[in-house]
Amino acid sequence: MRIGIIAALPGELKLLVRGHQKMPVARGSGIAMWEWELGGNQVVAVCAGMGAAAAHRAFAAAEFAGSLDAVISIGWAGALTELAKPGESYAVSEIIDSLTGERFSANSTGERLVTTAHVADAAEKHRLATSYGANLVDMEAAAVARLAQMRGIPMYCFKAISDGVGANLPNLNPFIDADGTMRMPAFLAHVAVRPQYWLPLAQLGRSSSVAAKALANATREFLQDLQI
Repeated sequence: MRIGIIAALPGELKLLVRGHQKMPVARGSGIAMWEWELGGNQVVAVCAGMGAAAAHRAFAAAEFAGSLDAVISIGWAGALTELAKPGESYAVSEIIDSLTGERFSANSTGERLVTTAHVADAAEKHRLATSYGANLVDMEAAAVARLAQMRGIPMYCFKAISDGVGANLPNLNPFIDADGTMRMPAFLAHVAVRPQYWLPLAQLGRSSSVAAKALANATREFLQDLQI
């Protein structure tokens, strides 16, 4: 069996893929990919940036060497309510595309997640929680779920919380390129003269680090138990 793991950023995969073979990809593609074997199954993990278009590129890269029998969407997510705690990992049972209203079932028991086309700020988080009764928000899971549905394969989803519901973060959206990558020099220059964001960003970094560890542990445990 071939199992695809789709993430947005290398930091979301770093602990999960440690020690596994990194695969060659086209220079400048923005894609990073790793492959390994586990219990007779072949696992391929790919990240290609934030958002739906990047998720499509990552899915295509995962399929390049052969079709997938199952796919797992993993990564950092924002909390929409106080029930989702920074640093903790959650299985997702339902994914809602906020652009189309489509709902997708993930093959797990867990939380409801909303996928948006941009990074949600505190006001948007409140609206999403009220509108959809969800606890988590991300930018990729609905795209992965749609591709899995089109192929008739099971889709699973695990997300770990990087930013709490009331996090006072700067607007990240102007610094995300069309390919889903952060323009870090421009972003760092922006926040360097805005000290009100220094502490929240430091907290985000700590929460993201803890969340990545929780995500890797949850995904490893799931892969060990996965029966297709």
